[in-house]
Amino acid sequence: MLEVAVRVFNERGYDGTSMEDLARAAGITKSSIYHHVRGKEALLGMALDTALGALFDALDEAASTEGPARDRLEHVLRRSVEVLAAELPAVTLLLRVRGNTATELDALERRREFDRRVTELVEQAVAEGDVRADLDPALVTRLLFGTVNSLVEWYRPGHGATAEEVADGLVALLFEGLDPR
Repeated sequence: MLEVAVRVFNERGYDGTSMEDLARAAGITKSSIYHHVRGKEALLGMALDTALGALFDALDEAASTEGPARDRLEHVLRRSVEVLAAELPAVTLLLRVRGNTATELDALERRREFDRRVTELVEQAVAEGDVRADLDPALVTRLLFGTVNSLVEWYRPGHGATAEEVADGLVALLFEGLDPR
């Protein structure tokens, strides 16, 4: 049901999707859905938790918490591409939330926390002399993850480049520009 809900939310928008739409897409009755979840906002929350949980898991991996900050930042960037590829529908939905419900507001706050943690990592890499000091770390974070997030518009697993190849290209392109001058 969650997979169907994410697909329909992405097609119609969360606000434009009714429980009737979800039931029709799943081929079941609305009461069958309510037997398992409280409503469409609960489904939205589960979908957003899928995407955000995977991103925060990547931030908490050993390769993201140990060693030189630039290496950790690169790992987080690579893992974010992998998460996007593995959870493309849920990540797409996450990037479309606007804060119209309590669930969306919570997701936006969690995204800001992710950005804060990555910004701290950029700051550490600057302090270690491994990332340019002339760029604002918050701006670097937004540019890095704006690039990663743009993949939802064109990347399709199994068609063309693999997630690893995309991550390699992204790291090569973006990190070369971050080298201290």
